[in-house]
Amino acid sequence: MSRYAAEQTYDRAAAVRIMGAAALAVRLVLGWIYWGGGSRRFIYAPKKLDPHAHSWMANKLQTGMPGALLGISHIVSTILKNPALVYWLLVGISAVELVSGLGLLFGVFTRVSAFLSVLLSVSLMLIFGWQGATCIDEWTMASATFAMACTVFVTGAGMWSVDGWLMRRNPALADATWFRWLGSAPLSARELDGWGKGLGLVAILFTLVFYGYFRGSIFGPFHGGPVSPAKHHIGLSKGSVTARGRVKVLAYLNGGTPAAPSHVVKVSVVGPHGLVEAWRGKGLAKAAKGHIRNIYRYNKFVPGLYGLKSKVGAKAWITLTPKKPLHLKAGTYKILFESINGKTFKTQAHVS
Repeated sequence: MSRYAAEQTYDRAAAVRIMGAAALAVRLVLGWIYWGGGSRRFIYAPKKLDPHAHSWMANKLQTGMPGALLGISHIVSTILKNPALVYWLLVGISAVELVSGLGLLFGVFTRVSAFLSVLLSVSLMLIFGWQGATCIDEWTMASATFAMACTVFVTGAGMWSVDGWLMRRNPALADATWFRWLGSAPLSARELDGWGKGLGLVAILFTLVFYGYFRGSIFGPFHGGPVSPAKHHIGLSKGSVTARGRVKVLAYLNGGTPAAPSHVVKVSVVGPHGLVEAWRGKGLAKAAKGHIRNIYRYNKFVPGLYGLKSKVGAKAWITLTPKKPLHLKAGTYKILFESINGKTFKTQAHVS
């Protein structure tokens, strides 16, 4: 049968019923995912949108910063430095989740709701896709919701929806161009074929490209990702050591799981002839107290039980002064941070 003949025999009313029924489970589950996220913050757990609460969503946003893609880490950093901006951004995203979820659950303006959920999936992938200590949790969620949203965009909501009810009440809507792209008016056979194949290809590329980047295992071996989601890593930079032994360094917890804090149990300075000074455990916590300047107000470096404690995304200037003034000679020195699991991170400083 030619494509023209197929168009002539295509029953759009039957297509609405069949596709809506076939995608009903996908639409309802996707709608519940986003409704659940939005409703938690606005109704059931409002402290997630309370800047003064420990569960404030800005803390979660900051954990995604080290592995965010396409330069988004710089955008996230700028946002985190502006309390009003971060507040309204998180409220806005939560509202989009709520609206998208409700639209999908009830099948009202279904294609708009599906498109919004596509944007949410892309945002989730770009900021948090690298996370997942035991498996790539956020990549899985972003990939699955992206594909589900593409499916619902193609099929529409079908009969069991507000869109379907509106078309039964006003049959002219089925032929309205605006309702075809905003609601659930049936696509033509040619449109259905084109959008189905096109979005199917986009969805599988979206899945494979990001999986390959985060974990490999497609054309190369499995790897832990450009930013480790399991092992904490502390980036040290801009270190300085004075002749009297005062240390200042910029520390950034730029890898690891957000589920647990990182603990630095020892900071030491090593010179050309060996160890110069070291701060350990409670002594480190005491020396650092009052001398930590955090860049962000959410996840922070703070004195802890074993030394210094921080969560993923924390970035701070840390200054340590020896108990007794030293008299260091000119040369190159190393500043070393040792974590509770024995890993060491270092940077260099020069005494002139």
